[in-house]
Amino acid sequence: MSETQKAARPQGAAPPAGNGVDRFFRISERGSTFGREIRGGFATFFTMAYILVLNPIILGSAKDKFGHTLDTGQLVTATALVACVMTVIMGVGGNLPLAIAAGLGLNAVVAFQLAPLMSWSDAMGLVVLEGLLICVLVLTGLREAIMNAIPQQLKQAIGVGIGLFIAFIGFVDAGFVSRIPDAADTTVPVQLGAVGRLTGWPVLVFCVGVLLTIALVARKVKGAILISIVTMTVVAIVINSAADIKSWGLTTPKIPDKVVGTPDFGLIGHFSLFGGFGKAGVLTAVLLVFTLILSDFFDAMGTIVGISAEAGLLDEQGQVPGIGRVLFIDGAAAVAGGLGSASSNTAYIESAAGVGEGARTGFANLITGGLFGLALFLTPLLTIVPLQAAAPALIAVGFLMMTHVRHIDWDRYEIAIPAFLTIAAMPFTYSITDGIGAGFLAYVVIKAVLGKAKEVNWLLWAVSALFLVYFAIDPVEQVLGVK
Repeated sequence: MSETQKAARPQGAAPPAGNGVDRFFRISERGSTFGREIRGGFATFFTMAYILVLNPIILGSAKDKFGHTLDTGQLVTATALVACVMTVIMGVGGNLPLAIAAGLGLNAVVAFQLAPLMSWSDAMGLVVLEGLLICVLVLTGLREAIMNAIPQQLKQAIGVGIGLFIAFIGFVDAGFVSRIPDAADTTVPVQLGAVGRLTGWPVLVFCVGVLLTIALVARKVKGAILISIVTMTVVAIVINSAADIKSWGLTTPKIPDKVVGTPDFGLIGHFSLFGGFGKAGVLTAVLLVFTLILSDFFDAMGTIVGISAEAGLLDEQGQVPGIGRVLFIDGAAAVAGGLGSASSNTAYIESAAGVGEGARTGFANLITGGLFGLALFLTPLLTIVPLQAAAPALIAVGFLMMTHVRHIDWDRYEIAIPAFLTIAAMPFTYSITDGIGAGFLAYVVIKAVLGKAKEVNWLLWAVSALFLVYFAIDPVEQVLGVK
């Protein structure tokens, strides 16, 4: 149990009799308080608010088959609206501190793989179809059965891998680590800072923020992560006003010219469910939907397990409470993303920041969702937090999730090797799905060569076979004549 979990469960303290809201969300029962849930909701929002800027940039920078682009203002509205609605639904229906928004990686697939082969409405239709198929998998019990078939220690490895992954995201987003532009000419693919050393005020803000965050966490200060985010945002605004820095990235920390903006709902409902099959061809469309399903399915699965584990909500069998509802809502989020032209929406690993603040229930989602709702009208105000001020939270939470590595039996190679590959592949491939796939394949292969194939649930064999196709998709497409 991590320090955040211990803090949420005071020894010898009986849960106080709460009001109706407390009982509905089981806030006291899970050792939390309204204050922790509220702080957690704010922390989660601030660590993922970048999606309000990044999703419109990714989708808005691409053209469909007919040369059409999506309006950036409408994309901001669509992104905020779907995130608001689905985050609140997850909070009320799933009762987990698990926020939802447009999935990074998934939106790139939509923008740069789907759209060039069809119209934008056709591409969003395939996203809706992907979500509907995931919902069918949930209703049939197959998605939950797959999650239950995963060995407990492999689930722990997924959480640890996610911890390293989000820490790496924090380092990269803040500019502390960067890709070497001509990496093909060197054996080193990444480097410190932008030029092999730390330069500029934004990175300094990040470094100070990391030190502030870990100092507050180590002293077990209530609201440590949120205090750090707010403090470093103020510092960043002061520095930027004095030096007018151009290298903050997506979000510049400055007092906005206006506070209120008018939302534009023009993209809502613009989708064609089966139009993509006619534009791109049936086989190509099927493969594209398969890619979306596999990425969304296991990205969300890893996130749900990892966040629930860090929050101390897994039961003795390592299962997530109310997992059926949680998985269905996550599938419905993909549908909502397509309906709103915001790309597939999914559970966000940045929810770990809220868990780090003590959030243990879906009440935190009401705060996060409410802030996304406010963002429909207050985007100029709520998007002033630079990544350099929010990223330290990801470093701290990455550490907290890393502590679960002690639950893995490193003396049993049949679980230790798959666990290692799962943990290592996530940050190295920048993908939760790839890490899970590597771990699954290694697990079934090792069990087979040790003569223990019968110990592996048949669902893991089936999923591993799908991952084999996923990793070998390029030669498969060549054999099928898609390329």
